[in-house]
Amino acid sequence: MAVVLGLGGVLPGQTAAAAAGSAGTAGSYAFAEDARSIDGAVTTADAVELVPGRTYRSTLPTTGTTYYRLELDDTSTLYASATAVPPAGRDGSVIDGLKVSVQNGDGRSCDADTATFGAGGSPHPVAAWAMREISPRRSLCKDAGTYYLTVERADPDGKGSSPGPWEIELTAVSEPALEEPGPTEAPEEWNSAPPRPVTGEPERRPGGGGFAEATPLGQGVWRDDIRPGQTLFYKVPVDWGQQLHTTAELGSAGSAGRGFVAAALDLDLYNPARGHVEDLGVGYDGGQKSKSLAPLPPVAYANRHAPGRQVAAVRFAGSYYLVAHLSAEVADDFGDAPVPLTLRVRLSGAAQEGPGYAGRSVPSGLFTVTEEDREAAAEGGAAGGDAVYRALAVGGIGAGSALLAGLGVWTLVARRRALP
Repeated sequence: MAVVLGLGGVLPGQTAAAAAGSAGTAGSYAFAEDARSIDGAVTTADAVELVPGRTYRSTLPTTGTTYYRLELDDTSTLYASATAVPPAGRDGSVIDGLKVSVQNGDGRSCDADTATFGAGGSPHPVAAWAMREISPRRSLCKDAGTYYLTVERADPDGKGSSPGPWEIELTAVSEPALEEPGPTEAPEEWNSAPPRPVTGEPERRPGGGGFAEATPLGQGVWRDDIRPGQTLFYKVPVDWGQQLHTTAELGSAGSAGRGFVAAALDLDLYNPARGHVEDLGVGYDGGQKSKSLAPLPPVAYANRHAPGRQVAAVRFAGSYYLVAHLSAEVADDFGDAPVPLTLRVRLSGAAQEGPGYAGRSVPSGLFTVTEEDREAAAEGGAAGGDAVYRALAVGGIGAGSALLAGLGVWTLVARRRALP
């Protein structure tokens, strides 16, 4: 772990990619540093296994289906996600993106999902997820055995679709069963009235370049600048019983450009398993514009029984991701200069105890919110102690003093992480 105490250096707990800027250049994506590179297979017989709790990096061909193998028990629910990283560009097929599915050994689909670039057609990272859920409603895929994750392009032949292969990031996570039988129906009533957006002076909080580098946010007003073609990643810890409300604003352009981009800003919300929850699009004419995500129910285990996929996705606590993309088309009317982006984040409802799981998720703690998570969201660091290092670096404290302080923080963080 590097320690550079000068302004702009790499801080403990911060990767070089995160230290380089808010999200790198437009079109870039920060893959997880520990992602293992694997090859997808054109047949199930050659499929490489995806182990829950690990992250993988692979390549998606222009056409055809790519297969990956999953070895599953008969008690845990498995969520597999694929994030497509297309080449940067100004135009793309509106319905291009990627399709994923989890299939059993007989080739029957347990679940499937499609993620596209949306109305703007601006190529950017998008994620889709599919699951093998242990549920009385899903008897087809309840047995232990070999399953397969399939990944393919959504519209490779569409107008403007990039002809070359795409890089993809793959994750697989598992959720244990409950100790006792849980609810079998989704909550019938919840507060769906949108609250007043959070007000106050915006605080600078640069976005990350990928899911693994997502910048923590808590309740508040957060500001960054986003360039045409750029994608910013944030994460908000949302506990059991809490509701997340988000409003996105684009500030007025500093240039004298004129025009209108119908889908300039795309804001997607993903759950802790990188499953898509909902999204919004904001048009832009150079003046300030704002829009809020539709109200969601409080996070609850029973939400998985809802008929709509949007509500069903709010099924567990953890880090929910806000992914903002500014269409490359904005540069045609207003130039390549960054546009002010403000996120107003509100968390309503008191945190509650989670369901009684019979075991631990893989990776451990994925569906929980810790004090360390809350500290990171409030202070902007990847862990509770990171803000201390930024203060030391900016304040110009000597290397010896900073190192001594750092050892104390690392010890505290290590002890916290060791707790069950």
